[in-house]
Amino acid sequence: MKTILIFGAIVVGVFVLAAIFRPTPPEQQSAVINSKILSVDSSSYDFGIVSMAKGEVVHEFKIKNTDIGEVKIGKIYTSCMCTVAWFTKGEIQKGPFGMAGHGYIPPVNESLGPNEEAVIKVIFDPAAHGPAGVGKIQRVVSVEGNGSVLAELNFTANVIP
Repeated sequence: MKTILIFGAIVVGVFVLAAIFRPTPPEQQSAVINSKILSVDSSSYDFGIVSMAKGEVVHEFKIKNTDIGEVKIGKIYTSCMCTVAWFTKGEIQKGPFGMAGHGYIPPVNESLGPNEEAVIKVIFDPAAHGPAGVGKIQRVVSVEGNGSVLAELNFTANVIP
């Protein structure tokens, strides 16, 4: 019995240490991942200090097809349920796109011709995680098409009550 308790304490200790010393993601990452097809107006966006009490905040990323051919955008998804995204090209608006694995995410199924632009509107709800959701956050909106991730749109915020 004593051996089981010691083994259990060691296992719990390993998990606690792994949680404490896990690598922290970089503050900013490149907005374009292995792609010269889409350009993004900014590599990341910092909302700064965001109050839970004041509600949702919004930022729009502009994307542009820099390739000579058509780019098919098939999916847009977010890294957390606290974030949704909308795709807008001219009069076409599609969404909301949320976190993969947490409900239905509609396909985008839109194309961008050479030099054509679109907007990805990102809406972050700082109150989505409740009182435990205060502090620095980093989220990602992924844009997939042509069989790969074309862009990752990053944003950060410092959430306060």
